[in-house]
Amino acid sequence: MDTLKKYQKLEASPSIITRDVITLEENAGNVYEAISIIGKRANQVGTALKQELDQKLQEFASVTDGLEEIFENREQIEISKMYERLPKPSALAMEEFLAGKVYHRNPDTDLDESSEASE
Repeated sequence: MDTLKKYQKLEASPSIITRDVITLEENAGNVYEAISIIGKRANQVGTALKQELDQKLQEFASVTDGLEEIFENREQIEISKMYERLPKPSALAMEEFLAGKVYHRNPDTDLDESSEASE
């Protein structure tokens, strides 16, 4: 999936905004788990966007120098600017989390529940 197109459609809020702690607790159990989940998702989003950008810029890599390099350089700059206009990965992750689009589980809790169910 084209990550750029996916996140261009998302409307992320400004970077400084007050969040309701109770809303975060509802989705994860407590605030600290929510922040941890959002942080891990932000890392995933940032990594995916970086890989996609590198892949698109790799198409322009050439060994030869010439007149075409100026035109290619402009295309590289436009692609880079598109990615720079995107909201930060942490803002995107926060919006996904609040919308309920992030799957998360706690392996420690899942182990406890499965051992209780088997007894």
